[in-house]
Amino acid sequence: MTPTRTGTRRRPRWTSVAAAFAGVAIAATALAAPASAGPPVPASGTLTWFVNPAEPQYDGTAAGTYASAERSELTSIEEFPAERLESPVNTVVAELDATIPDEAQAAVDVRGLRADGMWSEWTEITPEAAAVLPEATTSVQTRLVLITPEGTQGADVDRIDLTAWNAGNTGNTVATRSVQAAASTYRVFATREGLVGGTTANGHVIVSRDHFVALPSRRGLANKGSGNYTVQVCTSDNARCEWAPVWDVGPWNTKDDYWNADREMWTDLPQGKPQAQAAYQDGYNGGKDQFGRRVANPAGIDLADGTFWDGLKLADNAWVNVTYEWTGSGPWGTIATESTPLNVRSGPQGSASQVGLAARHAQVRIECQVTGASVTGTQGTSNLWYRLASGKYVARAYVRIGSAPGAC
Repeated sequence: MTPTRTGTRRRPRWTSVAAAFAGVAIAATALAAPASAGPPVPASGTLTWFVNPAEPQYDGTAAGTYASAERSELTSIEEFPAERLESPVNTVVAELDATIPDEAQAAVDVRGLRADGMWSEWTEITPEAAAVLPEATTSVQTRLVLITPEGTQGADVDRIDLTAWNAGNTGNTVATRSVQAAASTYRVFATREGLVGGTTANGHVIVSRDHFVALPSRRGLANKGSGNYTVQVCTSDNARCEWAPVWDVGPWNTKDDYWNADREMWTDLPQGKPQAQAAYQDGYNGGKDQFGRRVANPAGIDLADGTFWDGLKLADNAWVNVTYEWTGSGPWGTIATESTPLNVRSGPQGSASQVGLAARHAQVRIECQVTGASVTGTQGTSNLWYRLASGKYVARAYVRIGSAPGAC
């Protein structure tokens, strides 16, 4: 395949975060998976392309910090346009033309567009292993993560060369709209993020009574202004729920995708149990997080103020039920309000009691549709309502459909 230049020359915004992503520190000028790591590159059938990162700014003013910060570091995340490939691939390696000082870190993440129209999680390419996507795809997106301690010299990456092929053995390559699988749900402890005026890991500036969440892994970090990774977070009795995008990384850890069976770190912990919870309750890892800090609470999710106070109506930190929407399959849509969150009702009419909120941009799984009261919204006028969960409905008039549901 002829290489295509997909990079742009815009400058990424640098933000200050409390706990740095624990990406692999690379001191050499090149990053490539060695032949012994991951599936071997076949002699034929490979597809190649490259991207040119923008020139990073190392003199940016610190714009925000995580509440649990021990020290702040400058972090840049630059996403490149998705590469459309001639044939499906599921394995990707990368080589960097870069100068990376010892104290700096650089990481290349990739993801694939799934057959249902959603994206797979971001997977890091490391010097030891290729990134293996959960299903073969013809659309691969790349992002570059650069991390440097404030006051030190950061990485300078001129070009990223990518090579991909289909190694097989990664599950289904075809999914249909009729296939519907429940997403993973776990009971975790939630804390309030606050930090109004600060900047999240994806570059969003936090406003008063904002609606988003933070998870302790960048694998599920959504693009700025997007909900391509969204959670359904509910009170312990499921009386109230909010569907909110993942726009920040934390609390405590940055490589603890505890909702995955193949979690990136802490692989001896049971799926669904955050490392901070194990450290706090059981003394796991000496009671410390991945950065050696003493864990002061068992939090596995942070909630923005609006999600905390208005969506769930919490008065204090609490145990909640969290569903990681992208881990399931089936019909879905994007909440398309003009600004404020969409009311979630107990029935298919505006007069039904409000039982939660769905944040703007949130990408939600839809169980089925029913006929109810007619509503006019950003997507036109409709008397259809979508059931997102038992006793939880939103008006079709405010949902941009990705994959349409059937009748309830």
